[in-house]
Amino acid sequence: MEKSVRFSAVQSRLLWFFSLLRNLRGGLRIAFWLPVSRSAFRTTPTDYAVLAAFNVLVWIIGSGLRTGTEGGLNPSALPGMFTIIPVMLLVCLILSRLFRDASLLLAFAVMLGSTDLVFEVAGTAIFTVFETVWSDGPPLTQMSVYLLYVAWAVASVIRTQAILVPWGRRRSGIAALLLTAMVLGMAYIPRDEPWNTPDATQDDNETNPGLMQEEIFHVQGAVLGRDLAQLSPERPGVEDLYFLGAAPFSRQDTFVHELSVVKQLMDERFETVGRSLALVNHAGTVGAMPIATVTNLRLSLSHLGRVMNTEEDMLFLFLTTHGSENHQLAFEFPPMKLQQLTPTALSRMLSDSGIKWKVLVISACYSGGYIEPLKDANTLIITASDETHTSFGCEPDSEFTWFSRAFFDQALRNEANAGTFSLTNAFQRARTSVADMEVEKKLEPSNPQMFVGAAMRDKLKSLEARLAKLAPPATPMPAPPLGNQVNLSNQVRLRLPVALN
Repeated sequence: MEKSVRFSAVQSRLLWFFSLLRNLRGGLRIAFWLPVSRSAFRTTPTDYAVLAAFNVLVWIIGSGLRTGTEGGLNPSALPGMFTIIPVMLLVCLILSRLFRDASLLLAFAVMLGSTDLVFEVAGTAIFTVFETVWSDGPPLTQMSVYLLYVAWAVASVIRTQAILVPWGRRRSGIAALLLTAMVLGMAYIPRDEPWNTPDATQDDNETNPGLMQEEIFHVQGAVLGRDLAQLSPERPGVEDLYFLGAAPFSRQDTFVHELSVVKQLMDERFETVGRSLALVNHAGTVGAMPIATVTNLRLSLSHLGRVMNTEEDMLFLFLTTHGSENHQLAFEFPPMKLQQLTPTALSRMLSDSGIKWKVLVISACYSGGYIEPLKDANTLIITASDETHTSFGCEPDSEFTWFSRAFFDQALRNEANAGTFSLTNAFQRARTSVADMEVEKKLEPSNPQMFVGAAMRDKLKSLEARLAKLAPPATPMPAPPLGNQVNLSNQVRLRLPVALN
């Protein structure tokens, strides 16, 4: 009897294995548009459970290949994967109700999930090529490859529908739209990698211990309040300039170094001493400076709105970090999970602050996407790129991004030295300088952008005239030391691959 039970268990496992192979072979034929029918798949609940577990394993292995085999499992990423499974099952349930055939629920689930292995391998291969042999490839070409990849995934799910339900049937169009929306959602909704690099699993706690120390964690709550309280109040009859800068990406020194130089330039040449504030994510400053989070940015703008004469004074907001294609600015300080900044969120913060006159300078990839949501008659907006292109110079060993060096450290400094203080002239010079470097290195243009509100033009002239009267002699402006160095990088990249299960 015991031998019979063991034999039966082994037989069941073999059946699961061969059923899995059968479904994977069918998925391969779907993805590559080879002849296949519904009968090529096994669609019992057990078969789907085995396939789903296999796809999770493949996803983890693919993540390890993309991020490096050293490191460890990232448990926080697993809920995202397991959330996709019920979402896909819900889509399959809706499809079975649309076509009034209950058997289609598992048939859709198995056949859609059967292609995951193909797309995981293809996505990992594309990612590897982009990271190694083609790391300097034109961003537009990389984007085109990614869009073709997503289009392939959409075509595969539509083909799955055509195999299960003849295309001419009623509600076929609705089903196709639903499947397309599912694929696009899985392709573009951010999702953590389940396998972390050693930097993310180990160095975040070892080389960036600041926030892991309880006393520093609690001190941070008072640091922002202290710095806000030290801001000088507005001066009646004087059009004061207030500076707020944020370097929210902690994994490399580029941004915090850049901010330190810009803040010093503004303090010494644009009269913001006592009226400037910096939010920084860096292990070396965590006990002394307020960290850069979306919440702290909102609190800072709100406080400035109370300290400033909002009808007379001007805000200079400078943000330097990585940017993504969906126009989110990266706010990162592991081990914390921080909210990312969007154009809508920043627009709401500025509106709530009540500050009328604003200069916004954003040094990040795709930062041109912030112009349309933020522009008004009383605002000057300068971005390092347009809404569809990357900017340059944000490598871990860089002290400055290209645009910020050209705009702040060269053009604007020269304007101050000449006693003219023109932000718009400095932009034009910086744009030309960046374009020349891009041509020299044969890079796709980043196209820095500038928007000047109609009323802001006269306001800027008034500021320039006031500063020109106070202009001190030109002096060297060395950047202050940063303390401990952080040699980490976490560029915002295209997220590959698309997982259907």
